Amino acid sequence: MTDFSAERRHMVDGQLRPNDVTDLRVLAAMLEVPREHFVPPVAVSLAYLDHDLAVGEGNTRRLLKPMVLAKLLNVADVAASDRVLDVGCATGYAAAVLAHMAGQVVALEQDANLAKTAKAALSALPNVSVVNGPLVEGWRQGAPYDLILLEGATEIEPQAFRSQLKDGGRLICVLGSGPGAKAMLYRRSGGEMGGRSVFDASAPLLPGFAKLPVFAF
Repeated sequence: MTDFSAERRHMVDGQLRPNDVTDLRVLAAMLEVPREHFVPPVAVSLAYLDHDLAVGEGNTRRLLKPMVLAKLLNVADVAASDRVLDVGCATGYAAAVLAHMAGQVVALEQDANLAKTAKAALSALPNVSVVNGPLVEGWRQGAPYDLILLEGATEIEPQAFRSQLKDGGRLICVLGSGPGAKAMLYRRSGGEMGGRSVFDASAPLLPGFAKLPVFAF
């Protein structure tokens, strides 16, 4: 039988610490949350590998690889009082990690079956709410947020989420879908939201976040 506690320790010590994840709250949360509970039963042996793990019908969605998720949360500087929107929560793993760090987490998923799975997996966490709706619209009913996590890549600048952030609030995501993709940290200041690159990263593209094709005549 697989010792998942040992697998979590190996993930933290072999994938996260060597990649500059220094926030002790991130490390503690990822040691605590059983990632194997958020993957399909046939894939539990793959739960702690360093890759984006397929979930959902047709395996069309992915959980972010642990290292990328941890590094995003590391630069986000999550506070215990933060209200967080997790966009594209899939089965709920990142929302569970955030629940150990933040005050309140709104986990948004547009796939009804994934949302149902996430709701069941997160039912024991009183500070997480799972909601169902289009990812590109965010969740205005719970705004404003201190932090927004796009749990996947976007090819378009996430300026549409600015109005759902508090002044001074942060947004973290992976911008781009090719080899030049970057993890980005955005911060709202009044009516503006500026961003900076924080590390090289790749992530699966979130549905609805592809750049519209440009037609040349």
